[in-house]
Amino acid sequence: MAVTAAATAPATPESEAVPIFDVGIDDKVKVSSSIGLGVQNILGMAGLLIFPALIGTAFKLSPTDTAYLYGVTFMTSGLVVILQSVFLLRLPIVQGPYAGSLAALLAVGHGKGGLGAAFGSMVVAGLIWCVLAVPIKKYGLVTYLSKFVRDPIICGVLVLILATQLTSTALPNVLGTPASPGFPGMNLVSGAVTALVVILLTLLPKGTILRRGAVLVAVVVGTVVYAIFEPTHFAGVVHNVGFTVPRIFPFGFSVDGSLVLIFFITLFPAIAESIATYDIVAGWGRQELSGYRVSQGVFGEVLGSTVGAVFGGMSTLAYPDNIGLLRVTKVGSRYVTLATGIILLVLGGLGPFDHLLQAVPLPVLAAAGTVLFGVLFASAIDTLGGVHWSRDNLMLAGFPFITAIGGLFVPPATMKVLPQVVQLILQQPLILGTVLLLLMKAGYGLRRKAA
Repeated sequence: MAVTAAATAPATPESEAVPIFDVGIDDKVKVSSSIGLGVQNILGMAGLLIFPALIGTAFKLSPTDTAYLYGVTFMTSGLVVILQSVFLLRLPIVQGPYAGSLAALLAVGHGKGGLGAAFGSMVVAGLIWCVLAVPIKKYGLVTYLSKFVRDPIICGVLVLILATQLTSTALPNVLGTPASPGFPGMNLVSGAVTALVVILLTLLPKGTILRRGAVLVAVVVGTVVYAIFEPTHFAGVVHNVGFTVPRIFPFGFSVDGSLVLIFFITLFPAIAESIATYDIVAGWGRQELSGYRVSQGVFGEVLGSTVGAVFGGMSTLAYPDNIGLLRVTKVGSRYVTLATGIILLVLGGLGPFDHLLQAVPLPVLAAAGTVLFGVLFASAIDTLGGVHWSRDNLMLAGFPFITAIGGLFVPPATMKVLPQVVQLILQQPLILGTVLLLLMKAGYGLRRKAA
């Protein structure tokens, strides 16, 4: 009988031989260091800094409404991060807006009911997931799901798909478009300087302050280089004083059954990816991760996503950028993550902050993210290093990965004639890859039992 994924040898990640973190998960860090690392975490969250602007542009929202989206997105992320760091999951997991929910909003938000129906349906889908994710020690749905996702081959391929998908936001955003002010020269120069500074600072001896703050320092240096030659808009920060107050269903409220289904499906791969991320980070910190603890983490994630949608925010997932950042800085303290959540909450309420975000050049943020995506990609390969590559496992890893990434290259003319749900699945590799991985893994399991 062929060896299946369930019969693979246990993963032997680097963390079992050499400690990944210089500062452990439960270790406390000085307040000043926590704040600096927290700000660095936020600068590494590319989607957090870009997605609200994309929604504002797509739906022709006013600058005030776009600023509101920034505020509520920050506050939603901060709420979930605080829950995860000290109350539920208790791991250094930073949560941010999920690209799948952004894609779903862009796909359905122009239909009947507009953004009101989109956010209303997202809330209902989130509530369903909250019920399914209620932490139950032995028999919860998430506890059962985690047994599949935490298999090294499932976990590794999911992260590999995610890291590969993120390449679309890496070099393309460093280069920019012909309409951008620094295209192409200064975009490439400032991006190259940013990436180089990150790489050089991470080579410093462990415990070095500059090494821990590599991304933050690199973003500042890259921004200064860009600002010397191209116009920036930092002056607008001091002229927009005020506070963002969350509003219940700011774009209206209605519910559409088909949209509920779309957002329910969209949340599934985010949950699967987060479980895979929990497992990797817990392994790096040499902590036991029970199914019940995973359930607590997923419950916190979907609860925060649901509350955020009530106020016009997006669903969240464990942020891949920050997983790479953990590996680069080697600071695994969940108290740094707590500081990140508090900073997110505070910044989300400050009116001037959205103008500051718009002033940091996108090529600089994208270049810093590119380094972190590369680290994430390599970490996925590290996780897959412990897999026994039988014929079944080669098929289990290869087919979902190639098919999921292939969806990105479907011609636009073909995509337009497909049903809306199919378009969403094909355009988000994490959704298609998760479905294929779990279906194939379940099929292998059934075949093994029959044999």
